[in-house]
Amino acid sequence: MEKLSLVVGDYPHARALCDPAAAVAGHLVEEVAVRPVIGAYRRMIRDLEFDVCELAPVSYLMARQAGVPLTAIPVFLNRRFHHGDIQCGAGSGIRVPADLEGRRVGVRAYSVSTGVWVRGILADEYGVELDKITWVVDDDDHVEGRVPANVERVTDGRSLGELLRAGEIDAAFTGNAGTGRAGAPRTGWTATAEPAAGHGDSPYPLFPEADVLASDWYLRTGIYPLHSLIALRTDLVARDPGLPTALYAAFAEAKRRRLAADPDWTALPRFARQAEQTGADPVPYGLAANERSLTALVRHSREQGLLDADFPGEPGALFADGDYPDA
Repeated sequence: MEKLSLVVGDYPHARALCDPAAAVAGHLVEEVAVRPVIGAYRRMIRDLEFDVCELAPVSYLMARQAGVPLTAIPVFLNRRFHHGDIQCGAGSGIRVPADLEGRRVGVRAYSVSTGVWVRGILADEYGVELDKITWVVDDDDHVEGRVPANVERVTDGRSLGELLRAGEIDAAFTGNAGTGRAGAPRTGWTATAEPAAGHGDSPYPLFPEADVLASDWYLRTGIYPLHSLIALRTDLVARDPGLPTALYAAFAEAKRRRLAADPDWTALPRFARQAEQTGADPVPYGLAANERSLTALVRHSREQGLLDADFPGEPGALFADGDYPDA
C-alpha cells in the first residue's frame, strides 16, 4: 500500500482522514503536523515537500500559473467572511471605504487570500481604486514575482500592529493576515495581542456592522470566500489517475462522520455562525457548490495583478480530473 504524506490544519471535519485506519483507496495516509499549517504552504509550493497539502487558494492559483507541478481537488476546509478584517488607526480619520485611497494599509503579504477577498469587496461594492492605496507588507508571497508597484515592504523588523499603533500606517488587516501575528511563516509565528477595536485611542473597524454587511453581500452575490484547498503533486496523479477521486471521497467521508457526531458545529462556533448566515453547509465541497466563489476569486486575482488576464476562470479547469459530487 502506497504511503501519502498529508498536511492539513487541525480541523475537526478533517481529523478522521488522519486516522491510520482512514481509507484512501490503495494508500496509507501519514499525517505530517505543521502548526500553524500556513508554515507548510511555502514548503509545498517551492519544494514539493509533501504528497498532499492544504494550500491557500490564491497561492495555488499562482503556483499553477508559474508551472509548479501541483493540482488540486475541490475540498475547501476553511471559509470566512471578510467585512470585519480591516481596522483603521485611531488618528487616521478614515470613516468610509473611499477614505482608504491615498493611505497606507498593512497586510501580511500582497497575495494573502484575505487581502485578495477584501480588496475585491472594496472595489466591487464601494468603488475603491485599489491602485491608489499603498499596501505595506512584512512577509514574502508564497509565489514570488507578481507584486505591483504600489506595494511597500517593511524593512525594520517592526510588526504591522506596531506600525498601526504608531500611526505609520493608516489601516491594517487583522488576524494572521495582519496585526494578529509576528514572525515570518518560514520560521513559524506567534500570536500577538490585536490592537483593540473601538474608538478613542484604539484602532476601530472600517465596517462596524460587519456581520450584517457580510450576510447581505452573500445573499446578493452567492459568493462564500474560501480559504483553503487540497493540493497534491501532479506526478502522483499521473501514476494513479483515480487518486483525486479517492482522496475527495475520503475528505467527504471525514466531514460526514464529524457532522454525524456534531451536527451543530459546537467544536467550531465560527462555522455554526456561518451556517446561520448562509442557511447552508458552512464548508461545502465540490465544483457546483463553489462555482461562484471560485470564479470570483480568479477574477479578483486577475484584476489585482496576481494572475494573467488569460488565466482560465472555469472552475473545472482548476482541478484534477475526478468525480466530485457536492458534499
